[in-house]
Amino acid sequence: MHITDLLRPGCVSLHQQVDSMQEAIHRLVGLMEAGGNLTDPASFEADVQARESLGGTCMGGGLAIPHAKSAAVNAPGLAVLTLDPPLACTTPDGIPVRMFFLIAAPAEANDLHVKVLAELATLLLDKEFCAKLEKAGTPREFCGLIAGQEQEPAPAPEEPPVRKPEHWRFVAVTACPTGLAHTYLAAEALQKAAQERGVSLKVETNGAVGVDQPLTTEDIAGADCIIVAADRAVSTARFVGKRLVSVSAQEAIRDAGAVLDRAAESNVPIYRGGDGFRANDWKELGREAYRHLMSGISHMLPFVVGGGVLIALALLFAQLGVPDSFTSMMDTVGRAAFVLMYPVLAAFIAYSISDLPAFMPGLMGGYLAQLGTTIAPKDSWVSSGFWGALVAGFAAGLLVRLLNWAGKRLLPALEPVRTGLLTPALSLLGVGTLMVLVVNPPLGDFNMWLCALLDGMQGDSRLVMGAVLGALMATDYGGPINKAAYLTGTLALVNDQYDIMAAVMIGGMVPPIAVGLACLLFPDRFTRAEQRTAPQNLLMGASFVTEGALSFALRDPLRVGPSCMLGSGLAGFLAILLRCGCPAPHGGLFLIAVIQNPLGFLLALAAGSFLAAAMIGMLKKPLQS
Repeated sequence: MHITDLLRPGCVSLHQQVDSMQEAIHRLVGLMEAGGNLTDPASFEADVQARESLGGTCMGGGLAIPHAKSAAVNAPGLAVLTLDPPLACTTPDGIPVRMFFLIAAPAEANDLHVKVLAELATLLLDKEFCAKLEKAGTPREFCGLIAGQEQEPAPAPEEPPVRKPEHWRFVAVTACPTGLAHTYLAAEALQKAAQERGVSLKVETNGAVGVDQPLTTEDIAGADCIIVAADRAVSTARFVGKRLVSVSAQEAIRDAGAVLDRAAESNVPIYRGGDGFRANDWKELGREAYRHLMSGISHMLPFVVGGGVLIALALLFAQLGVPDSFTSMMDTVGRAAFVLMYPVLAAFIAYSISDLPAFMPGLMGGYLAQLGTTIAPKDSWVSSGFWGALVAGFAAGLLVRLLNWAGKRLLPALEPVRTGLLTPALSLLGVGTLMVLVVNPPLGDFNMWLCALLDGMQGDSRLVMGAVLGALMATDYGGPINKAAYLTGTLALVNDQYDIMAAVMIGGMVPPIAVGLACLLFPDRFTRAEQRTAPQNLLMGASFVTEGALSFALRDPLRVGPSCMLGSGLAGFLAILLRCGCPAPHGGLFLIAVIQNPLGFLLALAAGSFLAAAMIGMLKKPLQS
């Protein structure tokens, strides 16, 4: 959609005078109302002012682009107000505002306002063209200038001069699926690399406790380049028009210096917004798909953890003689949380791909996966579980993206019909048909086969499975392999196979405990800074935070990595051998009171941790003084 599709002369007012930002927005809303784009001007103006309160929309260079998605908008549109004299207000570069563009988007319009914002930002990069717009004598002449500019090939944006390292300025966002260690390790690594290079850097962390050090509009406007180091989807609409480097959190931890050096290059592309998938870039395609998956998993995990802990506490309280009515209530609530985890997984994968319009079909697809709905009689339904929800989430997100693409061919007047009726109905029908006829029947059979296989795994085969899952938990310290092993444990937990969850948890606890023990037992192999982290790593291991060992593994992967994998494999093997069971998916030693055979669990943990610590000590050479 082009600017000329949204802007009409009747919505342009030139050479006006206003005393405040609020007055300018009020006049712009009046122009939008006159153009017939609004059903409730007061409500829309309140939405615009609310968006303004989240962060100024002044772009610098005398431009401001207020915008809002609102239920009071019946058709997307633009309104323009130029000022003479300019309005003195808070702007990123201190230049008074001379020209306003107001974007109105319907509430169901997905990322329309982001795409229009990107189009405007690209169009207004040309300072000479902006000067022509300000001098336009009539609204018709103003619209004609924009139409003529859009018909010409868009000029390449002026490349800013490459600054010396001491003058580079960067801002970054870090995030990981659980919002724990990787988020903060990536931030710490980037800040350390920036200090080594003498450059300024501000990092926003999107962690489990929320957003810390949020980036302001001024931070973003003044940065030479944005760095997004994330393993799940984060909001990037605010970065439209800025140079942007996107990497995984683990890549930032592994080589933060290389990430900063890449951000400093003059050929870093400008972010234009829009869809994340790029069909011609398989690496980026895989990275985006992984982020969408991790976005769903990060929202699912609280249901798994919260439900599992309630079930475990119900078992503990029952042993302590607490009344059955209370323990039964806790168990019921915990199991209800387990029921919701698949719909939540699918809904947030879909939401990550195609925003709010995909949430409903994703949620329903996950619900159908949970029920195992087919055209067969209800008593034969078998849940397609995690894999069914995974398919439902991606299918819903991609289907809504396809419907949005096809809907752009409709007349603008039909936009409310598409967003309010066609997209919800067609996406639900498509996802529902896919799940009921194609996905649930074979995946339900697969889940039955898998449960029977796990139930039938006894003796040596189950011991081998415990060893393999334990070793996988120590492979990439919170990365994809670790997450896959953890999900295996949680899925087994849902089916009341507590011994598998015990092997998974103990395998994730060994690496940080092992490096902490190695620092205490072999101090001559580690620097003083590494030795000081021993208590921290012991605590992280006891809490089942595998990422505590990550920094050691990155510095010495050939010695620390195999040692931890062997120790975790032994611990997982012994957990199965000693018939340990863990009824909750998180908590580490803090769950020892509800773990089946707690002494055996502690013995397995100690054996695996000391084996890994001993191997690290033997393989590493003493540091030269």
